[in-house]
Amino acid sequence: MNRLFAGAAAFAAAAALHAHAGLFDDDEARKRIADLRQELLQQGKDNEARIAKLEESIRSIGVVELLRQIDGLNAEIARLRGSIEVLTNQNEQLQKRQRDFYLDLDSRMKRLEGVPATPGGTSSPASPAAGTPTTPVTASASAAAPSKEDQAREIKAYDAASGLFRRNDFASAIDAFRAFVKDYPQSALVPNAEYWIGIAYANLKDYKNALATQEKLIARHPQSPKAPDALLAIASLQSEQGDNGSARNTLEDIIARFPGSEAAGKARTRLGSQKR
Repeated sequence: MNRLFAGAAAFAAAAALHAHAGLFDDDEARKRIADLRQELLQQGKDNEARIAKLEESIRSIGVVELLRQIDGLNAEIARLRGSIEVLTNQNEQLQKRQRDFYLDLDSRMKRLEGVPATPGGTSSPASPAAGTPTTPVTASASAAAPSKEDQAREIKAYDAASGLFRRNDFASAIDAFRAFVKDYPQSALVPNAEYWIGIAYANLKDYKNALATQEKLIARHPQSPKAPDALLAIASLQSEQGDNGSARNTLEDIIARFPGSEAAGKARTRLGSQKR
């Protein structure tokens, strides 16, 4: 009887152990499945984060490229504005040259009409500078007037030099104007030639010779219509070299000496802009 009871107890224990082992296997499987699901869920979140980061990077690249293009456009606009300012300045200079050449043409026409030059190369009474005194033409000066042929050669030589200047061949223009001054020292156009020599030097950035040429013009022909223009050129050269004090003094000198001239009007405008 005891043996039967012991056998039953052993069987029951074995059955319980087997049942516990089966239960343990199910729990482990479920735990692994849960872990796998959690891992898959985390992997999905990681992938979503990576995709979002990649999309953000792509969008950032687009914004950076857009900003780069905007910077490029701004630089191009600034360059174009600079070019416009340069062209505007060149246009103003060209207009001034044309006005001056028209005045030269008027002087040449007067000479062809028989109006003689005054001694020393100063202008004739027919075309005095506004606000400047004039020198009477004496009988001896009239008697010494060149012939029509000489006048024609003189005008042709001056026109040739002017043509070189208009073509921006400044070095050749300097040589041609110098030859004109040498060949026609009594010409009324000598101050004009010296003025354009100075301007040509300025265009070549040879400020030393440009300044010396304009100063020589004023010293030799103080009553020439070109004298106030020469002073205005000197003021520009002084400003170009950073000597603003001297430039201001020169502008004030123009107004004092040639108050009715076009150069005096420009001097007043420049002085007014400096005050602002």
